Amino acid sequence: MAPDLNALAVFALVADERSFRRAADRLGVSRSAVSQTIARLEATLGIALVRRTTRSVNLTEAGERLVLSLSPALAEIRTALDDTGTLRGRPQGQLRLAVSSIAESFLAGPLLARFAAAHPGVQLDITVTDEDFDIVTEGYDAGVRLGEVIEQDMIAVAVSPAQRQAAVCSPAYLAAHGAPAHPRELAAHRCIGWRPAPRMAAYRWEFAEQGRDFAVDVAPEITTNDMALMIKLAVAGAGITFGMEESFRAEFEAGRLIPILQPFCPSFAGFYLYYPNRRHLAPKLRALIDHLKEGPA
Repeated sequence: MAPDLNALAVFALVADERSFRRAADRLGVSRSAVSQTIARLEATLGIALVRRTTRSVNLTEAGERLVLSLSPALAEIRTALDDTGTLRGRPQGQLRLAVSSIAESFLAGPLLARFAAAHPGVQLDITVTDEDFDIVTEGYDAGVRLGEVIEQDMIAVAVSPAQRQAAVCSPAYLAAHGAPAHPRELAAHRCIGWRPAPRMAAYRWEFAEQGRDFAVDVAPEITTNDMALMIKLAVAGAGITFGMEESFRAEFEAGRLIPILQPFCPSFAGFYLYYPNRRHLAPKLRALIDHLKEGPA
């Protein structure tokens, strides 16, 4: 017997939520209805897809393989269904975006606010994350990342001008400890580092000299995944920190932070909205792309 396509969609939702209750809430049905649907699917396929405990829901190896195969196909189906929205007028539906936490110009507010006002039928669902994953497999319509780390098979649209990284510290720290003359002298300074996620190594600070790129392991005394905390600590004199120059713009203008090592911080390609190269582009995503190409109002 061929599996019920609706059951496959329910399974994909359970896999995404890792919870029968949350999947049921999103579907507007009871938890038992979701559980029974998964049980019927497993019976049809003749193999367990989900491990259930009182506290968690995890996928079996077969379940992991199935969801990896299903995600691109379901994304194509959603796109095809969204295409019918053009027959009803304005773009509509949920638009899921995975956005880097350091994409300041995209996340600042005005750009997305204007888009939401212009397209009330589209519901933006924005996940701010620095984890590296496949947006198609995870069910996102598009992502926003630095151009240099986007996969070659994606289509990309610029959402910011060229970017530059900066090493910064407070005037008080500078007065007490002085500024390093070269990035390699950072090893002798107190540093505030960044990591994208728990259990991941701290980011290596990247510089350039005479056209050659190099990285420095600074062994930070404080490490966090939150840029806002890094800025607060640097302003408080806790040490030197490093990040996208525009993230520090307000602190520069107020005199709370000072850029250092600027000759070693060249500009590079900025942030891009990227999405899969598909024959059919959902009207909601097309609307966002057109909005971005229009530029600031």
